[in-house]
Amino acid sequence: MSPRSALKAKPEPVQPEVSSRPTLLLQWYDRHRRRLPWRAAPGEVSDPYRVWLSEIMLQQTTVKAVGPYFEKFVARWPDVTALGRASQDDVLRMWAGLGYYSRARNLHACAVAVTREHGGVFPATEEGLRALPGIGPYTAAAIAAIAFDRRTMPVDGNIERVVSRLFAVEEELPQAKPLIQQLAATLLADSGAGDEKSRAGDSAQALMDLGASICTPKKPACSLCPLNAGCLARAQGTQETFPRKAPKKSGTLRRGAAFVVTRGDELLVRSRPEKGLLGGMTEVPGSDWLAGQEDATAKQQAPALKGLSRWQRRVGVVTHVFTHFPLELVVYAAKAEARTRAPAGMRWVPIATLAGEALPNVMRKVIAHGLDLPPAASS
Repeated sequence: MSPRSALKAKPEPVQPEVSSRPTLLLQWYDRHRRRLPWRAAPGEVSDPYRVWLSEIMLQQTTVKAVGPYFEKFVARWPDVTALGRASQDDVLRMWAGLGYYSRARNLHACAVAVTREHGGVFPATEEGLRALPGIGPYTAAAIAAIAFDRRTMPVDGNIERVVSRLFAVEEELPQAKPLIQQLAATLLADSGAGDEKSRAGDSAQALMDLGASICTPKKPACSLCPLNAGCLARAQGTQETFPRKAPKKSGTLRRGAAFVVTRGDELLVRSRPEKGLLGGMTEVPGSDWLAGQEDATAKQQAPALKGLSRWQRRVGVVTHVFTHFPLELVVYAAKAEARTRAPAGMRWVPIATLAGEALPNVMRKVIAHGLDLPPAASS
């Protein structure tokens, strides 16, 4: 019987290993839970602010990458009210290097909304959370379950993998998401009685940890899994083939030019438009990023400054891969005379303070390439 058919079929006697899965999962979690900076210790109440902040940061990013950023954010802005009072520019600067910058703008907008419209207190329901900027169905479910113990199951990449293997879900992602969501909900612990908590948040975090440490994409440690007895993919020996995924479509290569202009120990920069890719971030002047663009066409879009030295093309290109397309940038460098004014919409910033600018990773690469610096020197 397929997983979808199993959900629609009339109730039948449940196998012991199936009915005990939520309990087995929680028992495993109590012994092996990961220590994460945003996760409450056993017996402690989760802080909705830390849960929300971590969930936004973890979107399309690894736990290892997020850790230092999370620590910096909570050190500077210990609660949502403090973050809501910060400027978006400050938030973008702190976020620089973490990628997917629309998340940073939505993070700030959400903090402002919680501060102004909810008195600095996060809504405790999925519906209330989804009404906030930057909070979609998954994030709302994660916060509701982990911070408020609402009986709901958020499904991230780790949980998708665990569930698709456990039930051998043959349907490809993303079409399989609704079915996986239904199947994942069967792994929730029973609702608590009286004052007893349902531990919905622990059930979700247990599945996340299981996917991160045991049910990994390659070479899963099935012998250590608390749910291995009833895992259909393991029984078939097809664990590593799940979840089924449609072939990825790679975007068309876009090309352009970046112009690194120095005035003594200063660099010419500008801010990108608030809306769109890398919105509000800092960049050096550059051309449009277009498929099939010729180098000569891109170079014609260089900034116009009086007394500028001849453009020197740096050897090689800077490459970067965005979600929907790869990018190649030719880098040109030039020097401006002392007291040269920045063109409209641009500004001079000290090279020594670039770490404080909201530079996306692609611009850090460009600046390092244009100034002949090691990549770390501009970060």
